[in-house]
Amino acid sequence: MTARKSRLHFSSIDDVIRELAPSYPVFCVFPDILRARARAFVEGFPGTVLYAVKCNPHPFVLDALAEGGISHFDTASISEIAKLAELMPEAQCYFNHPVKGRGALEAAAHVYGLKDYVVDHMDELDKVVSVAGTDITVEVRVGTPKGKAVYDLSSKFGAPPDAAVALLKEARRRGCRTALAFHVGSQCVDPAAFHIAMELAAKVRDKADVPLDYLDVGGGFPAIYKLNVPPLSDYFGVITNARDEFGFDIPLLAEPGRALVADGCSVLTQVHLRKGDDLYINDGIYGCLSEIRDGDLDPPVRAISRSGPLDGATQPFRIFGPTCDSLDVLKLPFHLPETIAEGDWIEFGLMGAYSIGMQTGFNGFITDTVVCIDGMHEEFVF
Repeated sequence: MTARKSRLHFSSIDDVIRELAPSYPVFCVFPDILRARARAFVEGFPGTVLYAVKCNPHPFVLDALAEGGISHFDTASISEIAKLAELMPEAQCYFNHPVKGRGALEAAAHVYGLKDYVVDHMDELDKVVSVAGTDITVEVRVGTPKGKAVYDLSSKFGAPPDAAVALLKEARRRGCRTALAFHVGSQCVDPAAFHIAMELAAKVRDKADVPLDYLDVGGGFPAIYKLNVPPLSDYFGVITNARDEFGFDIPLLAEPGRALVADGCSVLTQVHLRKGDDLYINDGIYGCLSEIRDGDLDPPVRAISRSGPLDGATQPFRIFGPTCDSLDVLKLPFHLPETIAEGDWIEFGLMGAYSIGMQTGFNGFITDTVVCIDGMHEEFVF
């Protein structure tokens, strides 16, 4: 097995291969791209941008986003909160998971001093107040209609409108500050979903008739994945227009994850065996590639040999991951050069979101080599 080297910064993916010739998977972070995406959100969104840490919690990613202007974070667990507190003591975290354990609440409130908590049920409000007290902002999350999103997050979280009204009134009665939140679903390809959700939020606001600290419009901003998705400016425009139309004269928050980091990372894998039209590689659904299967995503790929990029005629291949489980296979065929062979590498692009943070270590396979690739790399745009 090729020994891992300690070098962290490279000029390109090809440079990684020349220097490391890795037989293990390598997670590649493009800090310059991440900084640019962060700046685009901070400058374009009409409010405060929170990065959804669950999307990719690697320190290289968090550092690059902070350098691009992100200082607020959507956190879902005490481990995420602790990581931010260690890496960025000045960061502001929001506990935006609608269901929280009491131990996590104790630490969040009394160790880390968090002041913002999402709820979508009266029992959760009782729990939060009993642990964190009332000198907090309670964000009531409203369920939204299923739209054109890959993942319908309101199937699990989000109060119906009347229940959201009751939660706002009760939180205010107890002396808490109040706010509203929603999430239109992950990888939402229709900007109009935000208009629909903000109209619903306005109806809840008007019926509850309590002061609101802010409206959190959640995430859902999409990455491209070879899809014809609208530009981010369309989403920002819809949100700005809905803010004015529905009279939200309060601060807006957003929780982007995928659109901030998707094209800022890639996964470099190696072919360990070819069986006809089947390729066996060293990463898969139990590693960094799970969302390719779960979301039917079609990330761009390219093949590289020791002498450079592989060119020529392509053909479809089925790709298996490294574990013993026959489920460890990518559903979509990938078109790669017909000459690809054992020892060649495959780079999966647009892998910054829901990748390295979701790997399991099953069968002992894990992607634990992470490197930075300097520059914007416009010669190979995913």
